[in-house]
Amino acid sequence: MGTLNSLLGYDDDAKLLIISCDDLGSCHSANAAIYDSLRRNVATSAGLMVPCPWARHAAYHYRGEDVGVHLTLLAEHDLYRWGPITHSPSLLDGDGGFPRTLGDFWDHADLDEVKKECSAQIVRAIYWGFDVTHLDSHMSALQLRPEFFDVYLDLAFQYSLPIRLLDDVGNRQIGFPIAEIAMQEGITTPDRYIDVGALADYSPTVPSAARQQRDGLPGKSRLIEAIESLTPGVTEISLRPSLETPELMAMSDDWEARVADYEELCDPEVPRIIEREG
Repeated sequence: MGTLNSLLGYDDDAKLLIISCDDLGSCHSANAAIYDSLRRNVATSAGLMVPCPWARHAAYHYRGEDVGVHLTLLAEHDLYRWGPITHSPSLLDGDGGFPRTLGDFWDHADLDEVKKECSAQIVRAIYWGFDVTHLDSHMSALQLRPEFFDVYLDLAFQYSLPIRLLDDVGNRQIGFPIAEIAMQEGITTPDRYIDVGALADYSPTVPSAARQQRDGLPGKSRLIEAIESLTPGVTEISLRPSLETPELMAMSDDWEARVADYEELCDPEVPRIIEREG
C-alpha cells in the first residue's frame, strides 16, 4: 500500500493541508463563523455536531462544503445542554443531556448504545443532505479507551469514511497504538493532526496573535506557525471558530478562545502563507 499522498494522486514530497473547523451546529455563532471561513476558502473542512440545537440550521445553510460528522457523546457546558438523538439511557446524565465529563461518559456508556447513537448521527447528517466526508470524535471520547476506539473503527469501516486521530503526543499518552491499529484495519486517516485551537492554552489576559497584529503589535498566530512547519504528507489542522456574540458569551466560558480562533482564520496573511509554502 502506497503513501496517502500517492493514493490521492500527489508526489510523496507534496505538502497537503486540511484546515478543519470543529463544532458546526453547536450554536449560531459557530455556524456563521465556520461557513464564512469555508466560503472564503481559508478553512477546507468542518465537523457537524448532529445532536446540538443548531445542527438543523447548519444543514439548512449547507452548500456542498466538505463536512464530516463530529461524533458527539458529551455536552460539556454547564448551562447549555444537548442529548442523544436515540434517547439511549446509558448516554444520559440525569440533567437533560449527555454527560459533561469523559469520566462520567466512560463509566456509564453502554457500547451498543454508543454505536447505535453514532450511527444515528451519521444517518441523520446524510438525511439532512450532507455528503459526509469523514468522522471525528468530540472531546476525543472515542479515541482514548480501547473499547470505544473499536466502535470508532467499526463506524469508519461500516460507512467507508476516513477518521481523525490524535497527534503523536496524544497517541503516546493513550497507551495503545491507535494509528497502527487503524492502518492495519485499512482505515484512512491524515498523516498528522495539529490542534491549534486556542482552547488548548488560551489565556484571556493575553490577546490573540490576530488582535496583536491588528493593533500593530508583533505576533504570529499558531495557525501560521503550524502552516510554516508543515512537512510532506497530509496534515489536518483544527480550530473552533465562533463569532463574538451575546449567545456565545452566555453559553460558553471559553468564548474568548473561540473568537480568537475565528480571528486567526480571518487573518489575511493565512492564504498568502499557504500559497508561499506550496
